[in-house]
Amino acid sequence: MFKTIIVVLLIGFLAWAFQTTRPPPPRICGTPGGPAISSPRIKLRDGRHLAYKEHGVPKETAKYKLIFIHGFGGGKKDGSILTLEIAEELGIYLVSFDRPGYGESDPDPKRTMKSTALDIEELADQLGLGSRFYVIGFSMGGQVVWGCLKYIPQRLAGAALIAPVVNYWLPGFPANLSKEAYYEQFPQDQWALRVAHYTPWLTYWWNTQKWFPASSVIAEKPKFSRQDVKIMTKLRAGREKPKEDVKQQGEFESIHRDMMIGFGSWEFDPMDLEKPFRDNEGSVHLWQGDEDGLVPVTLQRYIAGRLPWIHYHEIPEAGHMFSYADGMKEAIFKTFLLGEK
Repeated sequence: MFKTIIVVLLIGFLAWAFQTTRPPPPRICGTPGGPAISSPRIKLRDGRHLAYKEHGVPKETAKYKLIFIHGFGGGKKDGSILTLEIAEELGIYLVSFDRPGYGESDPDPKRTMKSTALDIEELADQLGLGSRFYVIGFSMGGQVVWGCLKYIPQRLAGAALIAPVVNYWLPGFPANLSKEAYYEQFPQDQWALRVAHYTPWLTYWWNTQKWFPASSVIAEKPKFSRQDVKIMTKLRAGREKPKEDVKQQGEFESIHRDMMIGFGSWEFDPMDLEKPFRDNEGSVHLWQGDEDGLVPVTLQRYIAGRLPWIHYHEIPEAGHMFSYADGMKEAIFKTFLLGEK
C-alpha cells in the first residue's frame, strides 16, 4: 500500500512538472477567442500571415525602399524610427512588420534564422519592393539581419545593424572573450540565457516560475545605461496612448522563442560570412554604444574586426537605446544610405 501511494505521488509530481513546462497554446489573431486583426497582412506561402505597417513616402516614388526589423518585445510600430522629415528629405519608403508570434503576425513554431529571412524576402516580393531592397534591424532584429546576409544576400541593396544582440555561443569567439562578456550580465540573465541555450524546452517555465529571478529584460528591469534611462523616460512621457500589446498571442511564441533562437545553436556563424556586395553595390553598417549593458561592446568590436567589410560605428557614452537620442536617427539613415559621416 505504501509503495502504491509513493508511485501515485511520483506519477502525479511528474505529470505536474511536465505540465508546468508546457506553454499554453497561442491565441491566434482572427480566430475565435483570439485578438482582432486591425493591420494589413500578407499571406505567406506556408499559410501564415505577416502583419506590416508602412512609413515614409509612397513606395512608387521612393528612392530607397527599406524593411525594418524590430527587437525583443517590439513590433511593427517601431518603424517610427524613420521620421517623416528624414523620409521626405531622402525619399525613403520603409515597411516594418511584426515578426512571427508578435503583434498580429501568426506564430511560427518552426521559426529559425533562415525562415525569418525568407519571410522578409516574401514580404518584399508581395509588396513590390523590387529585386533589391535595404534591411535595418534593431537589437534582436539585428540578428535577423545577419540571417538576411547569410540566406538572401542577392536581394539586398544594403544592411544596417543597430546594437544587434550577440549570441555568446558563436564558435568564432575566443572562449575567454565570450566568457568575460557573459559574466558582465546580471546573474539572473546569465541563468536565463543558459536555460535558453542548453535546455530550450524549459525557457517558458524558467521565465514564468516564481522560485528564481527570470530575465531582467522580461521583468522590465534591464541593465540600462544612464543614457538609456533618460531616453526611456522621455519616450514614455511622450507616449500619447498605450503601447500596442505585441505579446497578445502569448509570450512563448514571441519573446520566449526569440530567446531560444537568439541564444541557441545557429546554423551559421556571422564571422564566417563573405562580403555580400561587390564593386560598391551596397554596404553593411553596424552601430554600437560603448556603454551598452545588454550587448557587450567587446564582442561587437571582435565581430567588426573579423569582418573588414563592415562599416563599424561605435558611439561614445551611449547605451542600448542610443538610436532614439537627439539627432541619431537622422545620422544613421544619412550614413547608411548616403555614406555621410
